[in-house]
Amino acid sequence: MKLLVFGINYSPELTGIGKYTSEMCAWLSEQGHNIDVITAMPYYPEWKIHSKYQNKYWHTEMIEGAKVHRCPLYVPQNITGSKRIIHEFSFLVSSSIFWIKTLFKKHDVIICICPPFHIGFIAWFFKSIKRTPIIYHIQDLQVDAARNLKILKSDFLLTVLENAEKFILKRMNKVSSISEGMKKNILKKGVKESNYISLPNWVDTDFIKPINNVAILKTQLGYKEEDKIILYSGNLGEKQGLDIILEAAEALKSETNIHFLLVGEGANKKQMQDIALSKKLNNLKFNQLFPYEQLPVLLSLADIHLVIQKSLASDLMLPSKLLSILSSGGLAIVTAEPNTSLYEIIQNNQAGIIIPPESSSELLIAIKNNIFKDNQHIKNNARKFAIEELNKDNVLRKFENQLLILTQ
Repeated sequence: MKLLVFGINYSPELTGIGKYTSEMCAWLSEQGHNIDVITAMPYYPEWKIHSKYQNKYWHTEMIEGAKVHRCPLYVPQNITGSKRIIHEFSFLVSSSIFWIKTLFKKHDVIICICPPFHIGFIAWFFKSIKRTPIIYHIQDLQVDAARNLKILKSDFLLTVLENAEKFILKRMNKVSSISEGMKKNILKKGVKESNYISLPNWVDTDFIKPINNVAILKTQLGYKEEDKIILYSGNLGEKQGLDIILEAAEALKSETNIHFLLVGEGANKKQMQDIALSKKLNNLKFNQLFPYEQLPVLLSLADIHLVIQKSLASDLMLPSKLLSILSSGGLAIVTAEPNTSLYEIIQNNQAGIIIPPESSSELLIAIKNNIFKDNQHIKNNARKFAIEELNKDNVLRKFENQLLILTQ
């Protein structure tokens, strides 16, 4: 098949949507498919164009078998709702250069990766001309999150965006997402169940696995062998509600062998660093993202993992960091509301510890109750679930079959 993938994030971004899009394209290329990608310069999660791509404009490169067409875009330093809209529309405009060239090529399927949700407009226009079927894959219900988390406060603007989203959804051949909870929200927007397919995020369970020897990394990070590490690795952004981690760290300042390690980048990182400094949280350390090849050791380093998100973000996205934690056989404390996909995954498989969102007191209790506890049965359950349900080859093989059906 000749496939065109359209999304704002792509490799070498190490986390979030870009990681999954590039892994999907690399896997499909390995199966012999011809992959074109229209994407932006890499900027996430730092919200800064990666140094290798600065002062570059429209260009094409090969990454793991895929032909990747790069477009410039505006990347704000201080992220607000309005600046994010400009950021995403700048990509929509700049990508039109490659879309014009695509009019003279044939593709069997277009795969749109959302967010940003409005990239579906260009794909729909292309479909109107070329009759190419589209799969619109939703990693994050962006408009719902903008309303629920008050990222945008204008009711008029939100209504316009909601109507635009529904317009796009009804014109796609297939709509996919990563969880059952997201599926429910998508069907409420008018998508027929017959037009919905599941494409859950995945993990390379052969690579991300429990590692026993973590002493070298522990020493490199300045910890003692007997220290207990509480790890949050991922986006330091608005949707996560990470202030409760700072509050827990402050409450445990006197426990000299308990340490918090926050690994990642994001819009709220500087603010969190300033708060940690003002509160003299010597038990909390920030670190930049580790190279992917070091991820299994980093994950195995943690005695407790934190999967934190706000209550209002429930079932609008599914934290991708959880999949790697489960595959590594890690012990996760997860904030989740009942009857959400995240809650059901953990509860039904006894694969972690669930606490209510946005409660620093519940987080503190969960840490105290489990930091010196073995909990090997939970770790075993986590690893078992990852192998059986999240294996990359299994997930992408099913998706490949859906692509083949769409071309018949």
